[in-house]
Amino acid sequence: MAGFPAVPRAAERVNTPIPSRELERRWAAIRAAMDSAGLDVLLAQANNDFMGGYVKYLTDLPATNGYVTTVIFFKDEPMTIIGQGAFGIDSHLPEEGDGVRRGVARVMGTPSYASAHYSAGYDAELAARALARHAHGTIGMLGTAAISFALIESLRTGALSGAHFVDASDVIDPIKAVKSADEMALVRLAATAQDEAMRAALAAVKPGMRELDVAAIAEQVGHSFGSEQGLFLAFAGPAGQPGQIVNRHLQYRVIEPGDQFSLLIENNGPGGMYCELGRSIVLGTATPEMREQHQFLLEAQRFCVEQLHDGADGPDIWDRYNLFMREHGRPEEKRVHFHGQGYDMVERPLIRHDETMAIRSNMYFSLHPAFSTPHGYSWISDNYFLDGDGTVERLHATPQELFEID
Repeated sequence: MAGFPAVPRAAERVNTPIPSRELERRWAAIRAAMDSAGLDVLLAQANNDFMGGYVKYLTDLPATNGYVTTVIFFKDEPMTIIGQGAFGIDSHLPEEGDGVRRGVARVMGTPSYASAHYSAGYDAELAARALARHAHGTIGMLGTAAISFALIESLRTGALSGAHFVDASDVIDPIKAVKSADEMALVRLAATAQDEAMRAALAAVKPGMRELDVAAIAEQVGHSFGSEQGLFLAFAGPAGQPGQIVNRHLQYRVIEPGDQFSLLIENNGPGGMYCELGRSIVLGTATPEMREQHQFLLEAQRFCVEQLHDGADGPDIWDRYNLFMREHGRPEEKRVHFHGQGYDMVERPLIRHDETMAIRSNMYFSLHPAFSTPHGYSWISDNYFLDGDGTVERLHATPQELFEID
């Protein structure tokens, strides 16, 4: 990214660029929050576009392929980006930008790799140069689980030993989680594309195909709509037996007559927003237990949807959901079955016992209750949007059925 050639307009190079007005809205909201929190600089880093949402949110450019992208977001000047490139890249962009890296004044590059331990400090050296004037300032870190130890340790013990480092995630996450009209337009495109991908996959599945063959059909449809990244989890096994959706490495089983085939489409749409759609199909006849469990899952999903309102508390919903599960003789939830989404496949707020962020209007959520018993693997996944009027809308149009084909 750092060595990327300049182009006249973002639309000529970027797959579905977000409007500049949306980026400007984000930057203004973030800088106001930084001022209130006493932050001089924000530091974000990512090496993927599954859980690298801060980088994408700030720049409209994803981190990819395990290559580290570091974003330095200043309160009072345009950003600096550090990314994969040749030694010595240190470019100062024109005030109007280059059409791709909007809001960025400086691009620095270095060939560093997580697989080459001796290059761990290269990005940190460039970050120290970019942050020189804030050597005694307050630096807010975004998503500390995604920032490399090498970066922070080098800055804290070296050139920025006099700076104050704080976790700023709680300052920025509430801004990032509430979606604008521009963002929701992209979310709806992602949900529609997933409906089409699921339709194509379920129409194609038949005995003799491997699980990964069906997942590949859904992935190709996603790409045709402008998706850049995603997971396509699948599972096939005899109907009425337990199971669990798995990644591509474990999708080599040949689908047989009488199998249950389950597919989770968890990719982003044009512009990079993630949604999550999951369904099951039986290549034959579903057992009575499977039908009963499917109906219960719909009831469980409706129970969760009814909890969505502005100001709702995630831990409280978690407790009430597990009480609901116990009262119906079902296993308690131990995963995360209900969470926000956006540029991150899993984004706050998470609906579970340890979340501190409240639910707000204009957030959208993935809701995927699931459990496995000796009599089958049961699950369903859809996205829901809580609008400013308190109305909850299911974003997917795929029927909420346990599909059967002869």
